[in-house]
Amino acid sequence: MAYKVHFKNILFILLGSAILSFGLVYFNMENNLADGGFTGITLILFFMFSINPAISNLVLNIPLFFIGWKILGKVTFIYTIIGTVGVSVFLEIFQRFPIFSIPLHDDMTLAALFAGVFIGVGLGIVFKYGGTTGGVDIIAKLGFKYLGWSMGKTMFMFDALVIATSLIYLNYREAMYTLLAVFVAAKVIDFIQQGAYSAKASHIISDKVPEIADAIMKEMDRGATILKGKGSFTGSDKEILYCVVGRNELIRLKTLVERIDPHAFVTVNDVQDVIGEGFTLDENKKPLHM
Repeated sequence: MAYKVHFKNILFILLGSAILSFGLVYFNMENNLADGGFTGITLILFFMFSINPAISNLVLNIPLFFIGWKILGKVTFIYTIIGTVGVSVFLEIFQRFPIFSIPLHDDMTLAALFAGVFIGVGLGIVFKYGGTTGGVDIIAKLGFKYLGWSMGKTMFMFDALVIATSLIYLNYREAMYTLLAVFVAAKVIDFIQQGAYSAKASHIISDKVPEIADAIMKEMDRGATILKGKGSFTGSDKEILYCVVGRNELIRLKTLVERIDPHAFVTVNDVQDVIGEGFTLDENKKPLHM
């Protein structure tokens, strides 16, 4: 299967790089906050030696490009170069042509929150469209291939080491706000990658599965899938209905099931992202325009 570079992905990777760079310049650098990963190293070099992060970001990543290009794959490698160069370009732009300055030294909670949100949104968009910003992402993949370490473990260890090193120029108050910013960024990245739409998935075990499925389709205009199962206690065959609905439809689903079979066994789980008919596609399998 041939994988192609998409212009849309490039645009969004550049957008994510711009948002990330904006957060670094206007909230991290303005308020003496550190960060994890390679951006954290560029901030250490900036605060201790006044080295421009736009330059250090490229200098640090170029050797990794030569090491990791085979591991990343052709498309991801191209997207990674675009993301990394994009971050450096936008870092330079925002430093040379400042848009505004918000003094938040007296409210470091706001500074940390905004730093985390902008970095999280920026990285989340870059990751969502198949890119990376280089650095620790490449190191994590190398660690997984040659040492068998999980990528999450490698990234956590690297981030922890960088933030610990940042204590050279951070006081303990700034270090604690940095941890807050990193935590917020991680949550925002997860939110963007998993999808803003949160649906509910339900498994329904009943002796009246066909009737419930028919009612769901007619009354709620939702599809459902009938699965085969077997009761562990009775050993009898069972039908299990699997259905995904929007959060605002859950009460209707419960009411419908209870009306048809008050003795039905129902479980409900969170679904972070939904792709397909009724959610991202219409009945003709065409994309819905939200």
